[in-house]
Amino acid sequence: MRIISITNQKGGCGKTTTAINLAASLAANDRRVLLIDLDPQAHATFGLNIQTETSIYDVLSKISRKKAFLEDIIQRVGNNFDIAPSSIILSTLEQELAGEIGRESRLWDTLHAFKGDYDYILIDCPPNLGILTINALRAAHEVIIPVEASRFALEGLKQLSDIINLVKDRLNHKVDYKVLAINFDSRLRHSFKMLDKIKSTFKNDMFTTIIHINVKLKEAQNEGTHILNYDKYSRGAKDYFSLSREIITLEKTPQRPTVEVALKAKMKEILKEKLPKIKEIVFSFTAPDAKEVYLTGDFNDWKVDTKSRMDTHNGTWTKRIVLLSGRYHYRFVVDGKWVDDPNNPAKEVNPYGEMNSLIDIKEG
Repeated sequence: MRIISITNQKGGCGKTTTAINLAASLAANDRRVLLIDLDPQAHATFGLNIQTETSIYDVLSKISRKKAFLEDIIQRVGNNFDIAPSSIILSTLEQELAGEIGRESRLWDTLHAFKGDYDYILIDCPPNLGILTINALRAAHEVIIPVEASRFALEGLKQLSDIINLVKDRLNHKVDYKVLAINFDSRLRHSFKMLDKIKSTFKNDMFTTIIHINVKLKEAQNEGTHILNYDKYSRGAKDYFSLSREIITLEKTPQRPTVEVALKAKMKEILKEKLPKIKEIVFSFTAPDAKEVYLTGDFNDWKVDTKSRMDTHNGTWTKRIVLLSGRYHYRFVVDGKWVDDPNNPAKEVNPYGEMNSLIDIKEG
């Protein structure tokens, strides 16, 4: 069972959005998931339209009148997806635990005794570095830190890294963390600059997946559901599903090699079988005045990142990629503006009312 805390002391950074939609995406991958809402604001609980008389406070508190075990408060969200809800009374727990020995390990003790059959437990932390967040860090061996591509978001990470080191030193508990770039706006050149800075700062401690800004994510939360229920074809749904797949590749069990190793072996097998059927395709776009041009499509999950950036020579931007036979949709992003290929008459209207260019790769 993997226990992952999702935390950032900066409010409004997409922490709860990530907790809800990552849990739903893992569940969609046939993983049994429990989301623990450890935020007294209970945004995850309200964001999934959960109403209950008991909460995680009644599990962690020793003086609650509704004292309960963790399994008593769990509510079903959907297939493979459960939640341990929160409530505003949880805000009193910090004061209640202030003088207690072992107060940093209250959640760890609860989960250590928990007999629930889950593959993942995700913990949505409050937007501060108090005793509840320390409990979440102590209970988990992995931490996801959602970070917006902005200067202020980066500056706040120093305090969080200090707390993680404090847990390691004082409680003899190592916590591995990864940074998740979130609310990325590919229309802004500043976003790419900050993304490059985040990557250079955290290097290997960062997810490859980037969560792009998408209004559907907010709409889903306002409707009391997750993005896969609200619009599974949206950019937000695709991003969080990609994140879940990236996390799943890091799964380990004592009886078998890591899923990542198994996937690499399977990929080699597929490449050996498909090698005669793949082709190198050169995409080009003429834009002498453009500062940057990206090639994006369903062959790279519509990602706009350093890997999809095109090379330029004398005003012509090119990108070579290897594709299997089949039909692909694609577009160019020219200085933040999404456009179709003017040299390709094959086009199709996308869900946003704009045109995607089409390319058919035939075998042989």
